[in-house]
Amino acid sequence: MKDYIVRATAAGGQVRAFAITCKNTVEEARSRHSMSPIGTIALGRLLAGGAMMGTMMKNDDDVLTIQIKGNGPIGAMTVTANAKGEVKGMVANPEVMLPLKDGKIDIAGAVGIGVLSVIKDIGLREPYIGDTILITSEIAEDLTYYFATSEQVPSSVGLGVLMNNDNTVREAGGFIIQLMPNASEEFIDKLEERIKSVKSITYMLEEGMSPEQILEHILGDMDLEILDTIDTGFKCNCSKERVSKAVISIGREELSKMIADNKPIEVNCHFCNTHYNFTIDELQDMYNKATH
Repeated sequence: MKDYIVRATAAGGQVRAFAITCKNTVEEARSRHSMSPIGTIALGRLLAGGAMMGTMMKNDDDVLTIQIKGNGPIGAMTVTANAKGEVKGMVANPEVMLPLKDGKIDIAGAVGIGVLSVIKDIGLREPYIGDTILITSEIAEDLTYYFATSEQVPSSVGLGVLMNNDNTVREAGGFIIQLMPNASEEFIDKLEERIKSVKSITYMLEEGMSPEQILEHILGDMDLEILDTIDTGFKCNCSKERVSKAVISIGREELSKMIADNKPIEVNCHFCNTHYNFTIDELQDMYNKATH
């Protein structure tokens, strides 16, 4: 099944909702970064949340970046997404392993205590940056807290990744439910009660629910209206040309040292793990283009 995001409203526009299925996206991230199950689940949740948040952006050129910097062994995690459903992500220590905690994979222990940052580059001189502390380090609750404090939008976020025994991704997905400013107190109370009673996102994924079915499960009797669906996937915008510009930016002094070594160099994209090789001739060409 392909990966996609559903956008919807309910209760006459008093709530907006997003749901995603992204097994292939998370599996691609897992295989590109050779991630452990903990790394896959942690980054997978952030990829699912980031992809949905990316589609909240107004313009195709707008870029959303979520960074989690905790003191746990997994290190920093970064996900970048846009309005077209394209998403990519990386984790500092993708092969992290920890013992089970209460019989479950210990995501909070891997992430540790720290900060969640959301950076929105919407074409203004300065990007918008919202920082919040990690509440549980389980990612979904941390995004819920971010929406409430940084954007003043009461939200409920559910994110889940299920693994196969061979450590490939079985299911991945999630939802974001957000109250709109026109929501009545009566509706808010009703929605809060509903969200308390809904099944966990892992249960919904286990049952093979589609994004539409997830939203139906949560908002089905609240005049749910599906607005559109957006294909989503792991997509990195790196290229040899972009990487060469980054290499040029290190300056002539460093480039001359590389040329003096008389060996080709390999540069790695952190987001997608693609390797780019540059010959001595190419390094010489970069040296000629460098301005300092």
